[in-house]
Amino acid sequence: MIYVNAFIFAGLVCLIGQIILDYTKLTPGHVTSLFVCIGAFLDTFEIYDKIILWAGGGALVPITSFGHSLIHGALERANNFGIMGLAMGMFDMTSVGIVSAIIFSFFLSLFFEPKD
Repeated sequence: MIYVNAFIFAGLVCLIGQIILDYTKLTPGHVTSLFVCIGAFLDTFEIYDKIILWAGGGALVPITSFGHSLIHGALERANNFGIMGLAMGMFDMTSVGIVSAIIFSFFLSLFFEPKD
């Protein structure tokens, strides 16, 4: 059942994103930023953790998970280190994704040419 829940959640995120793109003048960058903010907002009120328990990996793949990771790490470190922990925690949980994106984009840029 977890696979079905993962498919439903990730599919709903994609559906909402596509509807926003089709019926508004927002760009993909706007939608991405919106979903990161929504994930952060849901994690602030501990709703996203419940979604992860229900949807499993389906909730960890979409861009909403990046917002969840930013806030989750920041709040966790803020409990231990105060205000300085906010910045430290943001980079703890997201550093792997950021570094992976940089490395993959570097290697892909070696093989592909940009369009004119």
